Amino acid sequence: MAGDPVVLDVLQTVVSGLAGQTGRARLDIVDAGGGTGGFAVPLASLGHRVTVVDPSPNSLAAAQRRAAADLALVAGEQSADLVLCHSVLEYVDSPSAAMAAIATVLRPGGAVSVLTASAVAAVIHRALAGRFDEARRLLTGIGNAAGNGSGPAAGGPGRPGAGPRRFTLAAVTGLIEQAGLRPGPAQGVRVFADLVPRVVADADPGAEQALQGLELAVSAHPAFHDFASQFHVLGYR
Repeated sequence: MAGDPVVLDVLQTVVSGLAGQTGRARLDIVDAGGGTGGFAVPLASLGHRVTVVDPSPNSLAAAQRRAAADLALVAGEQSADLVLCHSVLEYVDSPSAAMAAIATVLRPGGAVSVLTASAVAAVIHRALAGRFDEARRLLTGIGNAAGNGSGPAAGGPGRPGAGPRRFTLAAVTGLIEQAGLRPGPAQGVRVFADLVPRVVADADPGAEQALQGLELAVSAHPAFHDFASQFHVLGYR
């Protein structure tokens, strides 16, 4: 399964910049919880050395939870130019510990790419689906627990009936800063795509391409970041 085009476009720009800064055409990239390789494969095809840390294809949540814990062991300290942390913080036992582990793996000047589910979008999607009580329950957890994604809106492993964590952009930026990294640009991913009924896109042959164009245009607009189904944030060591 291919990675989101908005994120892939950003990653290609990031690796190009890192290659220029390091003077090395072949970067060392670690994909924590890489799953089916939707991001690892395109980056490897550019000639970079990509290590996927994802020990169990049978349980996505278990694989992502272990991936962060195994990161330093597999990669080694200051061994990576870029770490992909996509759909991982939702599942790990401690998002702050996972980000700290990533920071130890990064070389000076290296970057982390974080992709997480949005707590705000989860409330909006449920409200639009008529699931108002569920939307209200999710709403109560936004901003709780020191911004680490816990609380009713965020969910997470070991929380009864909660499911994966969800975050605000401010919470993820805080995790990056707490790990001693410098936050970089952010993008919204699937701002409208998950809200548009499938029948609308199918009815007009040009609608799908127009929607993709809209997503690319709105992805960098700060006002829409938290409304996206996911958001993508960079961090630098």
